[in-house]
Amino acid sequence: MDARVAQAGSMTIAPDTGHERFALHAPRVGLLLVVALVTYLLFPTSAAVDSPIFEIGSVATENVIAPFAFTVPKSSADLRNEREELARSAKPIFVYSSAALDSSQQQLSMLMRAIGAAADSAGKRNEGAAAMHAAMEHGLAITAAEGAYLAQPDRRRALQDAVHRAYAKWLPQGIAASGALDDVQGEMLVRRGNEERNLLADSVLTLGSLLKRSRSLQPDPNSSIADGLYLKLLSGLLHPTILPDPLATEQRRDDLRKSVDLNRYAVRAGEKIVGEHEVVGRAEFDKMHAMHDAVQSIVGGDRAFRRVLGGVAYNALVLAIFGIAILVFRPALYRSMRALVLFAAVFMLVLVVAAVGAQWQPVRPELVPVAIAAIIISMLFDTRISMIAAMILAVLAGGQSVYRGTNALFLNLIGGAAAAISMRTVLRREEGYRYVITIAAAYFFAAVTLGLTLGWTTRQIGVSAGFGVLNAFVSVVLAMFLMPLAERVTGVTTALTLVEWSDLNRPLLRRLSLEAPGTYAHTIAMANLVEAACNAIGADGLLGRVGTYYHDIGKLAKPQYFVENQAGGRNPHDYLKPGTSATIIRNHIQEGIELATEYHLPASIAAFIPEHHGTGHITYFEEKARADDGTPASDVANYIYPGPRPQSAETAICMLADGVEASVRVLQDPTPQRVREVIDHITKQRVDQGQLAEAPLTLRDIDLIKAEFVRIYSSMNHARIDYPAASGGVTSEFASV
Repeated sequence: MDARVAQAGSMTIAPDTGHERFALHAPRVGLLLVVALVTYLLFPTSAAVDSPIFEIGSVATENVIAPFAFTVPKSSADLRNEREELARSAKPIFVYSSAALDSSQQQLSMLMRAIGAAADSAGKRNEGAAAMHAAMEHGLAITAAEGAYLAQPDRRRALQDAVHRAYAKWLPQGIAASGALDDVQGEMLVRRGNEERNLLADSVLTLGSLLKRSRSLQPDPNSSIADGLYLKLLSGLLHPTILPDPLATEQRRDDLRKSVDLNRYAVRAGEKIVGEHEVVGRAEFDKMHAMHDAVQSIVGGDRAFRRVLGGVAYNALVLAIFGIAILVFRPALYRSMRALVLFAAVFMLVLVVAAVGAQWQPVRPELVPVAIAAIIISMLFDTRISMIAAMILAVLAGGQSVYRGTNALFLNLIGGAAAAISMRTVLRREEGYRYVITIAAAYFFAAVTLGLTLGWTTRQIGVSAGFGVLNAFVSVVLAMFLMPLAERVTGVTTALTLVEWSDLNRPLLRRLSLEAPGTYAHTIAMANLVEAACNAIGADGLLGRVGTYYHDIGKLAKPQYFVENQAGGRNPHDYLKPGTSATIIRNHIQEGIELATEYHLPASIAAFIPEHHGTGHITYFEEKARADDGTPASDVANYIYPGPRPQSAETAICMLADGVEASVRVLQDPTPQRVREVIDHITKQRVDQGQLAEAPLTLRDIDLIKAEFVRIYSSMNHARIDYPAASGGVTSEFASV
């Protein structure tokens, strides 16, 4: 696990009971919901967007941009007129009836049979009257003379055949009743089964035109009686084959009325309605009115509640992905409420800036500072979490109403990812310039990509890239400014801060070098050991070195009571009781903690002060007390350091290095073998005492640490070359080792 992540929260056993799980997850879910709700409230929603209205003919004083898609409805009068105009254009519908021909033919045959039967039964004298009465009974009014004409079988048959021929010739083409086409102008629609045909009304036969056309079929053209009978039979028995269908016609008109588009215009989200300094026309005026009405219709009621619920749910689901990612990949961070509060604060910082930027039109998605969050999280924790956070923020900001359709997701995804990757480790503040260039380049290439894809002009690409460069610069500067606060909130110390605290000219270290030079030399020697061993096992070597610099600052209170600062002079402990001496030695831990508080040491560095001794015994004075007069059981605690035991790999290595360096320093003949034996002895002693039980070290790690200690001491205690005295050198007899 990354040492920075370990600083933010320690790994513990997962909760077993339902109560423990609730206690773990409930506050985190609550924090998530608060951030989701505040995010929704931050951004101007559709209902909160200003909707200015300029009069027709006036000059617009600002750009009016559609914040969401809406339509411009037609007025009631325009809609009514358009519907009626379209309804009038509907062609009247007629239906062809094939049964009409059969019905006319059958009625003609029945009539002629009835007339023939009546005439035959009445005799010669009365056959005309009988024929007349028979015709009248079948609905055909004829005169006595016409009855007498029809009583003649040959004449009757000739007329019947003529009428049959007329029906057969003209009725299949379609015959409309007289007056049925009076209101039809132009075309009409005739349905014949599943087929529809458009016909000119003038081309359709009516009864009048049929009578004119069929006179040539009259079998006895010289007889006026025959002529009259022929016309009566045609007209009296005719059933029109083209019949109006008023229901279908009205249905067609209704369909056309309903097909009229209710809207005059459809306006897309982000579309310019009118530009600043442009003259407002009728179309622009109607669009502004429609936008105002749309905004008002969204406010209040069930629709507003659903909009709020949907917006908060969107934010919560996106944030939940981030929470689950932390739980899966970095459970220690998930358990650290301080780290989660830091995440929430950084997210809110980005979203607040994005919300403020959204107040200006047009919205510039390049100015959403996702890079700030990516930089802070990457420096505090690790690149993976930073990358995920950048993606989540890009989706979160891009999903807000004002940023939809603005390419915010793509731009900030690229910029945030570049920030997360480039800011993995910062050791010097001047490296910020390189990171600005990296992030700016990412925004530049994102702008070029969008420009090529969407057909932007060179100017549009340049403006987008320029805003991205500005974002990169401000994000790096602001992130560097906020880092100390972020470190204090989380308790995580970044590499940049460690480098600053490693400056040997800092007040505490200057005091240590002047007031306790032996302790200072011991500290510097230890720092080399600790850093090398940390690097060997994958721990934080920089933290190990810097923490070791400050691990013994408590000795500044009484430096002369520690042997390394006595320089061969009198040892004040010779005049003290063992218990008093042990108290002085033991108190350098508390005095070191007080100095750390006074000088505002980061928590990760201050942890070296109590943990490098753990709960070990002050053996020398404890044994001396027993030898002098026996140590009472009640006083044993006075000879034990207050602890705690080392909680990190770095403080555990510092503990081992402290014992090793002190022991090796007093060796008369520090051969590699003797050094190795001392290292093995000190390490075994600390393990047997359980001092390393709470540190995340494996047996393999301990072996690597010991090997690194041996390597360092082997290189430090190398043999010197004898230089001739004539050259100004000294022999190895006097050379330091």
